[in-house]
Amino acid sequence: MPGRSLPGALAEAPLDTAVTLAEVREAAARIRGAVSRTPLVRAPAIDRVAGCEVWLKLDNLQATGAFKERGAANRLALLTARERATGVIAMSAGNHAQAVARHASLLGIAATIVMPRFTPSTKVVRTEGWGATVVLHGETLAEAAAHAHALALREGLTFIHPYDDPGIIAGQGTMAIEMIEEAPGLDTLVFPVGGGGLLAGCAVAALETNPALKVYGVEVEGYPAMAQRLAGQAVAVGGPTIAEGIAVRDVGETPYALLRRLGIEMLVVPERAVEQGIALLAEGAKVVAEGAGAAGVAALLAHPARFAGRRVGTPVCGGNIDARALSNVLLRQLLRDGRIMRLHFDIPDRPGVLADISKRISDAGGNVIEVKHQQLFGAPTVQSTELELMIEVRDAVQGQAIVSAMMAAGYAVRRAQ
Repeated sequence: MPGRSLPGALAEAPLDTAVTLAEVREAAARIRGAVSRTPLVRAPAIDRVAGCEVWLKLDNLQATGAFKERGAANRLALLTARERATGVIAMSAGNHAQAVARHASLLGIAATIVMPRFTPSTKVVRTEGWGATVVLHGETLAEAAAHAHALALREGLTFIHPYDDPGIIAGQGTMAIEMIEEAPGLDTLVFPVGGGGLLAGCAVAALETNPALKVYGVEVEGYPAMAQRLAGQAVAVGGPTIAEGIAVRDVGETPYALLRRLGIEMLVVPERAVEQGIALLAEGAKVVAEGAGAAGVAALLAHPARFAGRRVGTPVCGGNIDARALSNVLLRQLLRDGRIMRLHFDIPDRPGVLADISKRISDAGGNVIEVKHQQLFGAPTVQSTELELMIEVRDAVQGQAIVSAMMAAGYAVRRAQ
Protein backbone atom coordinates (compact mmCIF):
# COMPACT_ATOMS: atom_id res chain seq x y z
CA MET A 1 0.00 0.00 0.00
CA PRO A 2 1.68 3.27 -1.06
CA GLY A 3 2.33 5.94 1.54
CA ARG A 4 0.77 9.37 1.25
CA SER A 5 0.37 12.57 3.25
CA LEU A 6 -2.39 12.52 5.85
CA PRO A 7 -4.76 15.17 7.13
CA GLY A 8 -5.06 16.48 10.66
CA ALA A 9 -3.28 14.70 13.46
CA LEU A 10 -1.72 12.17 11.09
CA ALA A 11 0.06 14.72 8.92
CA GLU A 12 3.40 14.09 10.64
CA ALA A 13 3.28 10.30 10.33
CA PRO A 14 6.12 8.84 8.21
CA LEU A 15 5.10 8.10 4.63
CA ASP A 16 5.63 4.35 5.07
CA THR A 17 3.15 4.28 7.97
CA ALA A 18 0.43 6.25 6.17
CA VAL A 19 -3.05 4.71 6.39
CA THR A 20 -6.05 6.88 5.57
CA LEU A 21 -9.81 6.72 5.83
CA ALA A 22 -9.92 6.43 2.04
CA GLU A 23 -7.76 3.31 2.19
CA VAL A 24 -9.93 1.81 4.92
CA ARG A 25 -13.00 2.46 2.78
CA GLU A 26 -11.26 0.82 -0.18
CA ALA A 27 -10.50 -2.15 2.05
CA ALA A 28 -14.16 -2.36 3.06
CA ALA A 29 -15.20 -2.55 -0.59
CA ARG A 30 -12.43 -5.05 -1.33
CA ILE A 31 -13.39 -7.54 1.40
CA ARG A 32 -17.17 -7.21 1.03
CA GLY A 33 -18.64 -10.68 0.66
CA ALA A 34 -15.51 -12.43 1.88
CA VAL A 35 -15.80 -11.15 5.46
CA SER A 36 -19.02 -10.93 7.44
CA ARG A 37 -20.51 -7.57 8.36
CA THR A 38 -21.12 -8.62 11.93
CA PRO A 39 -23.93 -7.29 14.14
CA LEU A 40 -23.58 -4.28 16.43
CA VAL A 41 -25.92 -4.89 19.38
CA ARG A 42 -26.97 -3.10 22.55
CA ALA A 43 -25.94 -4.75 25.81
CA PRO A 44 -28.29 -3.60 28.61
CA ALA A 45 -26.89 -6.13 31.08
CA ILE A 46 -23.46 -4.56 30.68
CA ASP A 47 -24.95 -1.03 30.78
CA ARG A 48 -26.17 -1.66 34.32
CA VAL A 49 -22.78 -2.79 35.58
CA ALA A 50 -20.61 -0.32 33.65
CA GLY A 51 -22.78 2.79 34.08
CA CYS A 52 -22.79 3.69 30.41
CA GLU A 53 -24.58 2.75 27.19
CA VAL A 54 -22.73 -0.19 25.66
CA TRP A 55 -22.78 -1.40 22.06
CA LEU A 56 -21.00 -4.65 21.19
CA LYS A 57 -19.54 -5.36 17.74
CA LEU A 58 -19.75 -9.16 17.48
CA ASP A 59 -16.70 -10.07 15.43
CA ASN A 60 -16.58 -13.36 17.30
CA LEU A 61 -19.20 -14.35 14.70
CA GLN A 62 -16.69 -14.26 11.83
CA ALA A 63 -16.14 -17.64 10.17
CA THR A 64 -12.89 -18.20 12.07
CA GLY A 65 -14.26 -16.64 15.26
CA ALA A 66 -12.19 -13.43 15.24
CA PHE A 67 -11.67 -10.01 13.61
CA LYS A 68 -8.35 -11.06 12.05
CA GLU A 69 -10.19 -12.01 8.87
CA ARG A 70 -10.61 -8.33 7.98
CA GLY A 71 -6.91 -7.61 7.72
CA ALA A 72 -5.99 -10.95 6.19
CA ALA A 73 -8.65 -10.69 3.48
CA ASN A 74 -7.56 -7.17 2.54
CA ARG A 75 -3.82 -7.90 2.54
CA LEU A 76 -4.20 -11.03 0.43
CA ALA A 77 -6.42 -9.20 -2.05
CA LEU A 78 -3.58 -6.69 -2.55
CA LEU A 79 -1.07 -9.34 -3.67
CA THR A 80 0.33 -9.13 -7.18
CA ALA A 81 -0.28 -11.96 -9.62
CA ARG A 82 3.28 -13.15 -9.10
CA GLU A 83 2.92 -13.12 -5.30
CA ARG A 84 -0.31 -15.09 -5.56
CA ALA A 85 1.35 -17.69 -7.76
CA THR A 86 4.29 -18.09 -5.37
CA GLY A 87 2.24 -18.28 -2.18
CA VAL A 88 2.22 -16.71 1.28
CA ILE A 89 3.55 -17.53 4.72
CA ALA A 90 2.53 -16.35 8.18
CA MET A 91 3.50 -17.00 11.77
CA SER A 92 0.78 -17.37 14.36
CA ALA A 93 -0.45 -19.68 17.08
CA GLY A 94 -3.89 -18.10 17.08
CA ASN A 95 -6.51 -16.25 15.09
CA HIS A 96 -4.20 -14.76 12.44
CA ALA A 97 -3.22 -18.28 11.37
CA GLN A 98 -6.79 -19.31 10.64
CA ALA A 99 -7.62 -15.99 8.98
CA VAL A 100 -4.71 -16.21 6.53
CA ALA A 101 -5.41 -19.88 5.88
CA ARG A 102 -9.10 -19.29 5.14
CA HIS A 103 -8.71 -16.31 2.84
CA ALA A 104 -5.74 -17.77 1.01
CA SER A 105 -7.88 -20.83 0.33
CA LEU A 106 -10.77 -18.68 -0.94
CA LEU A 107 -8.39 -16.94 -3.35
CA GLY A 108 -6.66 -20.15 -4.47
CA ILE A 109 -3.34 -19.12 -2.90
CA ALA A 110 -1.00 -21.64 -1.27
CA ALA A 111 -0.46 -20.75 2.39
CA THR A 112 2.12 -21.96 4.89
CA ILE A 113 1.61 -21.22 8.58
CA VAL A 114 4.49 -21.61 11.04
CA MET A 115 3.41 -22.40 14.59
CA PRO A 116 5.47 -23.10 17.72
CA ARG A 117 5.70 -26.75 18.66
CA PHE A 118 3.65 -26.17 21.82
CA THR A 119 0.59 -25.01 19.82
CA PRO A 120 -2.53 -26.96 20.91
CA SER A 121 -3.50 -29.61 18.39
CA THR A 122 -7.00 -28.13 18.00
CA LYS A 123 -5.51 -24.91 16.57
CA VAL A 124 -3.27 -26.88 14.24
CA VAL A 125 -6.21 -28.97 13.00
CA ARG A 126 -8.41 -25.90 12.46
CA THR A 127 -5.69 -24.12 10.50
CA GLU A 128 -5.05 -27.18 8.35
CA GLY A 129 -8.81 -27.46 7.90
CA TRP A 130 -8.77 -24.14 6.03
CA GLY A 131 -6.29 -25.60 3.56
CA ALA A 132 -2.97 -24.32 4.88
CA THR A 133 0.25 -26.26 5.32
CA VAL A 134 1.26 -26.07 8.97
CA VAL A 135 4.92 -26.17 9.98
CA LEU A 136 5.64 -26.69 13.68
CA HIS A 137 8.94 -25.09 14.65
CA GLY A 138 10.54 -23.62 17.76
CA GLU A 139 9.63 -23.47 21.40
CA THR A 140 8.53 -19.83 21.31
CA LEU A 141 6.66 -17.46 19.03
CA ALA A 142 9.91 -15.62 18.35
CA GLU A 143 11.60 -18.81 17.15
CA ALA A 144 8.60 -19.64 14.96
CA ALA A 145 8.66 -16.12 13.50
CA ALA A 146 12.36 -16.34 12.69
CA HIS A 147 11.78 -19.65 10.90
CA ALA A 148 8.85 -18.20 8.95
CA HIS A 149 11.00 -15.29 7.74
CA ALA A 150 13.77 -17.70 6.76
CA LEU A 151 11.32 -19.84 4.76
CA ALA A 152 9.89 -16.73 3.09
CA LEU A 153 13.37 -15.70 1.89
CA ARG A 154 14.37 -19.19 0.82
CA GLU A 155 11.18 -20.02 -1.07
CA GLY A 156 10.19 -16.56 -2.28
CA LEU A 157 6.97 -16.48 -0.24
CA THR A 158 5.21 -13.27 0.79
CA PHE A 159 5.19 -12.85 4.56
CA ILE A 160 1.81 -11.76 5.94
CA HIS A 161 2.46 -9.96 9.21
CA PRO A 162 -0.34 -10.12 11.81
CA TYR A 163 -0.34 -6.37 12.56
CA ASP A 164 2.70 -4.44 11.28
CA ASP A 165 1.47 -3.94 7.73
CA PRO A 166 -0.59 -1.06 6.23
CA GLY A 167 -2.78 -3.49 4.32
CA ILE A 168 -3.58 -5.41 7.50
CA ILE A 169 -4.22 -2.18 9.39
CA ALA A 170 -6.58 -0.82 6.74
CA GLY A 171 -8.53 -4.08 6.76
CA GLN A 172 -8.91 -4.04 10.53
CA GLY A 173 -10.11 -0.44 10.34
CA THR A 174 -13.24 -1.56 8.49
CA MET A 175 -14.64 -2.55 11.88
CA ALA A 176 -14.81 1.09 13.00
CA ILE A 177 -16.52 2.16 9.77
CA GLU A 178 -19.26 -0.41 10.35
CA MET A 179 -19.68 0.61 13.99
CA ILE A 180 -20.04 4.30 13.16
CA GLU A 181 -22.45 3.62 10.30
CA GLU A 182 -24.66 1.39 12.43
CA ALA A 183 -24.64 3.57 15.57
CA PRO A 184 -23.80 7.16 14.57
CA GLY A 185 -24.57 8.38 18.08
CA LEU A 186 -21.54 6.64 19.60
CA ASP A 187 -19.18 9.07 21.30
CA THR A 188 -16.51 6.62 22.52
CA LEU A 189 -14.78 3.61 20.99
CA VAL A 190 -12.62 1.09 22.89
CA PHE A 191 -10.40 -1.50 21.19
CA PRO A 192 -8.15 -4.25 22.58
CA VAL A 193 -4.46 -3.91 21.72
CA GLY A 194 -1.90 -6.61 21.06
CA GLY A 195 0.40 -5.56 18.26
CA GLY A 196 -1.79 -2.53 17.61
CA GLY A 197 -3.15 -3.17 14.11
CA LEU A 198 -6.82 -3.17 15.09
CA LEU A 199 -6.62 -0.01 17.19
CA ALA A 200 -4.50 1.84 14.62
CA GLY A 201 -6.83 1.08 11.71
CA CYS A 202 -9.96 1.84 13.70
CA ALA A 203 -8.52 5.04 15.19
CA VAL A 204 -7.63 6.37 11.74
CA ALA A 205 -11.08 5.51 10.36
CA ALA A 206 -12.99 6.83 13.37
CA LEU A 207 -11.13 10.10 13.90
CA GLU A 208 -11.04 11.05 10.23
CA THR A 209 -14.80 10.41 10.15
CA ASN A 210 -15.53 12.24 13.41
CA PRO A 211 -12.64 14.02 15.20
CA ALA A 212 -14.84 14.49 18.29
CA LEU A 213 -14.87 10.76 19.04
CA LYS A 214 -12.88 9.47 22.00
CA VAL A 215 -10.84 6.40 21.09
CA TYR A 216 -9.03 4.24 23.64
CA GLY A 217 -6.83 1.19 23.48
CA VAL A 218 -6.83 -1.55 26.14
CA GLU A 219 -4.03 -3.80 27.32
CA VAL A 220 -3.89 -6.34 30.12
CA GLU A 221 -1.61 -5.43 33.04
CA GLY A 222 0.95 -8.16 32.34
CA TYR A 223 1.45 -6.98 28.75
CA PRO A 224 1.14 -3.17 28.52
CA ALA A 225 3.74 -2.96 25.74
CA MET A 226 2.01 -0.26 23.67
CA ALA A 227 1.29 1.85 26.74
CA GLN A 228 4.94 1.61 27.73
CA ARG A 229 6.16 2.49 24.24
CA LEU A 230 3.84 5.50 23.99
CA ALA A 231 5.01 6.69 27.41
CA GLY A 232 8.66 6.43 26.35
CA GLN A 233 9.34 3.60 28.79
CA ALA A 234 11.29 0.39 28.35
CA VAL A 235 9.02 -2.54 27.54
CA ALA A 236 8.74 -4.98 30.43
CA VAL A 237 6.05 -7.62 30.03
CA GLY A 238 5.43 -11.24 30.89
CA GLY A 239 3.49 -13.81 32.87
CA PRO A 240 0.38 -15.92 32.31
CA THR A 241 -2.83 -14.28 31.15
CA ILE A 242 -6.29 -15.32 30.01
CA ALA A 243 -5.92 -12.63 27.31
CA GLU A 244 -3.20 -14.45 25.39
CA GLY A 245 -4.41 -12.95 22.12
CA ILE A 246 -3.08 -9.54 23.20
CA ALA A 247 -0.08 -10.80 25.19
CA VAL A 248 2.48 -9.14 22.90
CA ARG A 249 5.99 -7.94 23.68
CA ASP A 250 6.95 -6.37 20.34
CA VAL A 251 4.21 -4.03 19.12
CA GLY A 252 4.06 -3.02 15.47
CA GLU A 253 6.16 -0.04 14.47
CA THR A 254 3.52 1.11 11.97
CA PRO A 255 0.66 0.99 14.52
CA TYR A 256 2.91 2.63 17.11
CA ALA A 257 3.69 5.55 14.79
CA LEU A 258 0.02 6.06 13.94
CA LEU A 259 -1.15 5.91 17.56
CA ARG A 260 1.61 8.23 18.73
CA ARG A 261 0.69 10.83 16.11
CA LEU A 262 -2.99 10.55 17.00
CA GLY A 263 -2.34 10.82 20.74
CA ILE A 264 -4.42 7.73 21.51
CA GLU A 265 -4.66 6.95 25.24
CA MET A 266 -4.05 3.43 26.46
CA LEU A 267 -5.95 1.89 29.38
CA VAL A 268 -4.43 -0.98 31.33
CA VAL A 269 -6.75 -3.48 33.02
CA PRO A 270 -6.09 -6.15 35.66
CA GLU A 271 -6.43 -9.83 34.90
CA ARG A 272 -9.45 -10.06 37.18
CA ALA A 273 -11.32 -7.46 35.10
CA VAL A 274 -10.76 -9.53 31.96
CA GLU A 275 -12.20 -12.60 33.69
CA GLN A 276 -15.13 -10.51 34.90
CA GLY A 277 -15.66 -9.28 31.33
CA ILE A 278 -15.73 -12.82 29.96
CA ALA A 279 -18.25 -13.87 32.61
CA LEU A 280 -20.43 -10.78 32.16
CA LEU A 281 -20.54 -11.25 28.40
CA ALA A 282 -21.45 -14.92 28.77
CA GLU A 283 -24.05 -14.55 31.49
CA GLY A 284 -25.39 -11.07 30.79
CA ALA A 285 -25.07 -10.60 27.03
CA LYS A 286 -25.16 -14.32 26.10
CA VAL A 287 -21.95 -13.86 24.11
CA VAL A 288 -18.88 -16.12 24.20
CA ALA A 289 -15.59 -14.18 24.23
CA GLU A 290 -11.95 -15.14 24.54
CA GLY A 291 -9.83 -13.11 26.93
CA ALA A 292 -8.61 -10.64 24.31
CA GLY A 293 -12.16 -10.35 22.99
CA ALA A 294 -13.43 -9.27 26.41
CA ALA A 295 -10.71 -6.66 27.01
CA GLY A 296 -12.91 -3.76 25.86
CA VAL A 297 -15.62 -4.68 28.36
CA ALA A 298 -12.91 -5.15 31.00
CA ALA A 299 -11.88 -1.51 30.43
CA LEU A 300 -15.44 -0.35 31.12
CA LEU A 301 -15.43 -2.29 34.38
CA ALA A 302 -11.94 -1.24 35.48
CA HIS A 303 -12.27 2.46 34.58
CA PRO A 304 -15.96 3.29 35.20
CA ALA A 305 -15.48 7.02 35.86
CA ARG A 306 -13.97 7.50 32.41
CA PHE A 307 -17.04 6.09 30.66
CA ALA A 308 -19.89 7.18 32.95
CA GLY A 309 -22.90 8.32 30.93
CA ARG A 310 -21.18 7.87 27.57
CA ARG A 311 -22.29 5.87 24.50
CA VAL A 312 -19.53 3.33 24.07
CA GLY A 313 -18.84 0.91 21.25
CA THR A 314 -16.40 -1.95 21.75
CA PRO A 315 -15.79 -5.19 19.86
CA VAL A 316 -16.01 -8.73 21.03
CA CYS A 317 -13.12 -9.27 18.69
CA GLY A 318 -12.69 -13.00 19.24
CA GLY A 319 -14.58 -15.96 20.65
CA ASN A 320 -11.98 -18.72 20.45
CA ILE A 321 -11.74 -19.65 24.11
CA ASP A 322 -10.99 -23.14 25.36
CA ALA A 323 -14.09 -24.73 26.90
CA ARG A 324 -12.25 -25.65 30.10
CA ALA A 325 -10.86 -22.12 30.46
CA LEU A 326 -14.34 -20.66 29.99
CA SER A 327 -15.74 -23.03 32.61
CA ASN A 328 -13.03 -22.07 35.09
CA VAL A 329 -13.60 -18.36 34.53
CA LEU A 330 -17.34 -18.70 35.10
CA LEU A 331 -16.86 -20.73 38.29
CA ARG A 332 -14.30 -18.24 39.63
CA GLN A 333 -16.73 -15.41 39.00
CA LEU A 334 -19.51 -17.25 40.82
CA LEU A 335 -17.19 -17.58 43.80
CA ARG A 336 -16.27 -13.88 43.68
CA ASP A 337 -19.92 -12.89 43.45
CA GLY A 338 -20.77 -15.04 46.47
CA ARG A 339 -23.13 -17.23 44.43
CA ILE A 340 -21.00 -20.29 45.17
CA MET A 341 -19.66 -20.75 48.70
CA ARG A 342 -17.36 -23.23 50.35
CA LEU A 343 -18.28 -23.84 53.99
CA HIS A 344 -16.01 -25.68 56.44
CA PHE A 345 -17.56 -27.42 59.48
CA ASP A 346 -16.11 -29.16 62.52
CA ILE A 347 -18.95 -31.46 63.50
CA PRO A 348 -19.50 -34.27 66.03
CA ASP A 349 -19.02 -37.72 64.54
CA ARG A 350 -22.47 -39.15 65.06
CA PRO A 351 -25.32 -40.32 62.79
CA GLY A 352 -27.73 -37.72 61.40
CA VAL A 353 -25.50 -34.63 61.65
CA LEU A 354 -24.72 -34.48 57.93
CA ALA A 355 -28.39 -34.95 57.08
CA ASP A 356 -29.38 -32.17 59.49
CA ILE A 357 -26.89 -29.73 57.96
CA SER A 358 -28.07 -30.55 54.45
CA LYS A 359 -31.71 -30.04 55.41
CA ARG A 360 -31.02 -26.68 57.07
CA ILE A 361 -29.17 -25.46 53.98
CA SER A 362 -31.98 -26.68 51.72
CA ASP A 363 -34.64 -25.04 53.89
CA ALA A 364 -32.73 -21.73 53.60
CA GLY A 365 -32.74 -21.99 49.79
CA GLY A 366 -29.18 -23.22 49.27
CA ASN A 367 -28.21 -26.07 46.96
CA VAL A 368 -25.40 -28.44 47.99
CA ILE A 369 -23.30 -29.25 44.91
CA GLU A 370 -20.23 -30.90 46.48
CA VAL A 371 -19.47 -32.71 49.75
CA LYS A 372 -16.09 -33.58 51.28
CA HIS A 373 -16.39 -35.60 54.50
CA GLN A 374 -13.12 -36.47 56.29
CA GLN A 375 -13.60 -38.82 59.23
CA LEU A 376 -10.23 -40.52 59.68
CA PHE A 377 -7.27 -38.17 59.43
CA GLY A 378 -8.32 -34.51 59.23
CA ALA A 379 -10.34 -34.09 62.40
CA PRO A 380 -8.68 -32.85 65.62
CA THR A 381 -10.11 -35.74 67.69
CA VAL A 382 -11.69 -39.12 67.04
CA GLN A 383 -14.98 -37.71 68.35
CA SER A 384 -15.29 -35.15 65.54
CA THR A 385 -15.04 -34.96 61.79
CA GLU A 386 -14.37 -32.35 59.15
CA LEU A 387 -16.97 -31.45 56.59
CA GLU A 388 -16.57 -29.16 53.61
CA LEU A 389 -19.57 -28.23 51.47
CA MET A 390 -19.78 -26.28 48.25
CA ILE A 391 -23.18 -24.68 47.96
CA GLU A 392 -24.95 -22.61 45.35
CA VAL A 393 -26.96 -19.60 46.52
CA ARG A 394 -28.88 -16.75 44.93
CA ASP A 395 -26.47 -14.03 46.03
CA ALA A 396 -24.02 -13.08 48.77
CA VAL A 397 -26.84 -11.91 51.07
CA GLN A 398 -28.54 -15.30 51.00
CA GLY A 399 -25.18 -16.98 51.51
CA GLN A 400 -24.48 -14.98 54.66
CA ALA A 401 -27.97 -15.74 55.93
CA ILE A 402 -27.23 -19.47 55.60
CA VAL A 403 -23.96 -19.11 57.52
CA SER A 404 -25.75 -17.19 60.29
CA ALA A 405 -28.50 -19.82 60.49
CA MET A 406 -25.95 -22.64 60.83
CA MET A 407 -24.12 -20.79 63.60
CA ALA A 408 -27.42 -20.12 65.38
CA ALA A 409 -28.07 -23.87 65.28
CA GLY A 410 -24.81 -24.45 67.14
CA TYR A 411 -22.55 -25.50 64.29
CA ALA A 412 -18.93 -24.34 64.10
CA VAL A 413 -18.75 -23.11 60.52
CA ARG A 414 -16.48 -20.81 58.55
CA ARG A 415 -16.26 -19.79 54.94
CA ALA A 416 -13.30 -21.39 53.19
CA GLN A 417 -11.19 -19.27 50.85
